[in-house]
Amino acid sequence: MTKNLPHDDAAESYRRHRRLIRTGQVLMIVGVLVALSHWIAHITINGGPPVIQDLLIGYPTGGGIIVLGAILAGRTMPKKR
Repeated sequence: MTKNLPHDDAAESYRRHRRLIRTGQVLMIVGVLVALSHWIAHITINGGPPVIQDLLIGYPTGGGIIVLGAILAGRTMPKKR
């Protein structure tokens, strides 16, 4: 019965918004770690990783994860109705 109160809806909306923000921030950190590990692989392995690994796993994946995280983390606060 009390679930339909207006303040509960606003509080749930705020919690959902903060959860998406934090998820985006974690994704950005993971993307940086992917790109950093790929860069370290280039430094430590003589000749670098195989070409297919370069194209599919390395910097493009790290960059994609960073962009996805930035989209989630850059959400604006939900408007009041």
